[in-house]
Amino acid sequence: MAIAQDPVCGMQVDTDTALSIDAHGQPVYFCSAGCRRRFADEQGLEVAAGDDPAPPDELREQSSPPTNPGAGGRLYTCPMHPDVEQVGPGSCPKCGMDLEPKEASLGDENDGESAMARRFWVGVTLSVPLLVLTMGPMVGLPVEDWLSSDVAAWLQFALATPVVFWCGWPLLVRGWRSIQNASPNMFTLIAIGTLTAYVFSLFATLVPSWIPEAFYEAGRAPLYYEAAAVIITLVLLGQVLELRARKKTSGAIRELLKLAPDTAHRVVDGKEEDVALDQIGLGDRLRVRPGEKMPVDGVVVEGASAVDESMLTGEPIPADKAAGDHVSAGTLNQTGALVVEAKQVGADTVLSRIVDMVASAQRSRAPIQGLVDVVAAWFVPAVIGAAILAFVVWATVGPEPRFAHALLAAISVLIIACPCALGLATPMSVMVGVGRGAKEGVLVKDAQALETLEKVDTVVVDKTGTLTEGKPRVVDVAIEDGSDEEELLGLAAAVEGSSEHPLARAIVDGAKERGVATKSAEHFQSTTGGGVSAEVATRTVRVGKLAFLAEQGIAPSDQLKSAADSAQSEGRTVVFVAADDRLLGFLSIADPVKNSSAETIRRLHERGLRVVMLTGDSEATAESVARELGIDEVHAGVSPKEKHEFVKQLRKDGRVVAMAGDGINDAPALAAADVGIAMGTGSDVAIESADVTLLGGDLQGVLKAVALSRATMRNIRQNLAFAFGYNALGIPIAAGVLYPVFGWLLSPMIAAAAMSLSSVSVIGNALRLRATKL
Repeated sequence: MAIAQDPVCGMQVDTDTALSIDAHGQPVYFCSAGCRRRFADEQGLEVAAGDDPAPPDELREQSSPPTNPGAGGRLYTCPMHPDVEQVGPGSCPKCGMDLEPKEASLGDENDGESAMARRFWVGVTLSVPLLVLTMGPMVGLPVEDWLSSDVAAWLQFALATPVVFWCGWPLLVRGWRSIQNASPNMFTLIAIGTLTAYVFSLFATLVPSWIPEAFYEAGRAPLYYEAAAVIITLVLLGQVLELRARKKTSGAIRELLKLAPDTAHRVVDGKEEDVALDQIGLGDRLRVRPGEKMPVDGVVVEGASAVDESMLTGEPIPADKAAGDHVSAGTLNQTGALVVEAKQVGADTVLSRIVDMVASAQRSRAPIQGLVDVVAAWFVPAVIGAAILAFVVWATVGPEPRFAHALLAAISVLIIACPCALGLATPMSVMVGVGRGAKEGVLVKDAQALETLEKVDTVVVDKTGTLTEGKPRVVDVAIEDGSDEEELLGLAAAVEGSSEHPLARAIVDGAKERGVATKSAEHFQSTTGGGVSAEVATRTVRVGKLAFLAEQGIAPSDQLKSAADSAQSEGRTVVFVAADDRLLGFLSIADPVKNSSAETIRRLHERGLRVVMLTGDSEATAESVARELGIDEVHAGVSPKEKHEFVKQLRKDGRVVAMAGDGINDAPALAAADVGIAMGTGSDVAIESADVTLLGGDLQGVLKAVALSRATMRNIRQNLAFAFGYNALGIPIAAGVLYPVFGWLLSPMIAAAAMSLSSVSVIGNALRLRATKL
């Protein structure tokens, strides 16, 4: 969903879908906070009053102002139905589940759980003596000697009524709303079952003569107060456990949010002031001391330090930062003080975008959820039908008292057949799986990508920045007899220090990495397409192509020429170095293969995946990298359009394709693939085009993403098998199919306990993903 922001109230504006057309034929969008301001574009331009009709009724209902003043205008959504949104907390009109904040925060989110827990403990306090009254005689307690049947009945009524109508009020309200909205769910069954038991018992207490004698037990009308109360209490226990478990699924987001500091030190006219993050603006200068986290994305303007960027890159070695270098919010400054100029703040920082991506993915729906939705739509009506059928059968051919047995069987069927486990099976696994991936630096944008990754059989990879480091480096130094390697590199770096060419930067960096001292160069000259020359300590140094040096009568030995030809055949760039008309040797420059690439390709092959490399680089370079890594298929010299067409053709041929890349030129292919995987160290365009982002920028993340997908889908299937199997087994047992053989008839209280445990078991199984090794 494309999002703009209402400049008045700060709430979101959905710019994906125009809800109406204004008087000039332009699409109009609405603020979600209930103020019903209208905007003509994504920049938040407000439409003049009267230009557009009022928003539709359904939007007005969804956008009504929060009734809870403490809600703070936050949007809440349903974990099972992400399309349901409202301002402030509440329950889902479709499934009745508690809504969750759409945007995670570090604040206390215990209100829903605490309120439900309070109702549960009151229910326990009243249900225990109620059970003693009704079940005591079965274990030898002389309850009938203590109390007359009438007094016992009224005492049961007094204990059960608060449980049903106060403790169970949220459950009954959800059940009623499900009937009003024609959206039957677990609360429909709970409300019908408990109220049936309670109302029957109430009539048996007030006017026992109205109850047919066929219902009587031991000469009097039976009471089911304890069944209604205990069912409510057990369902509340299930709700408390469910809310507690669901909170754990957002742990990854809270951990990400903790990476950002609460305040920053803003520098104004040489003085420091501590300000909250939301008060920082673009261009502000912020001091970050050793041991503090970066508050924003920005550029270093003063100081030098080592910064731990492992939260973004996964690389444990700190990166050196000095003036002109970029830093990201949440990274840890280690050694020196820095002054940073803010370039991205608030929701625009890399960290905030990561949080949004994870939260959005956790709310997305996997395609497999469509099957669940179809089943759930028919499930509750089928259960009600099964309860009616069980009642009729028991009332017709069951043992005496027939109607008492019939009522128990019907209530048990209604209670045990909880569709909540079925509904939670997919979204809980997706939420936990996405959070688990985020901890490993694998950011999944939506559940569909997570599901599709499991089916991938072909991985298409770019070369530069994906298989290789994406930065040219000096990988070898070859010298003529009598020359010195350190001298060659020092002279070359001295001359190239005045050049802006990317290869010059590689030579200078190569000298620094090897600890080679460089001198200053004078009279620098550059020959386009040939090379450069300069004076270094009275020596004339030339660096460039062999033809450039040949013009000065400088030629290599046969041995050196053969070594240069061999290096070029491997796709390396060869730069010759001469001093005072004498050839010293040459430098081999290449984009080195990442240390992890070979092992990653091998493990992808072990998982049955075919690896194809598409690169715009030369054929010699591409073939050299492919041979080194054991890549199955190579296509070199391809344009962004050709990459896009190649991926489309693979899909036409029946392949399920994952494309991994990092550059702007990879964006079309990333978008065309079944699953686009972007390196987090790459361009913003590539990241936006992809379905999965690997923060570490390493191809090993592809292995993690595939492993995460397979583990999550396996977990979903386990949950669905459990939910379907539970209901397939539980409903017939509750209906009494085992009674003719074993004499077993399930108590509604046992059914309620089993129903609650089914949901908790599904959530517990989903939470196992948090410990999955990727």
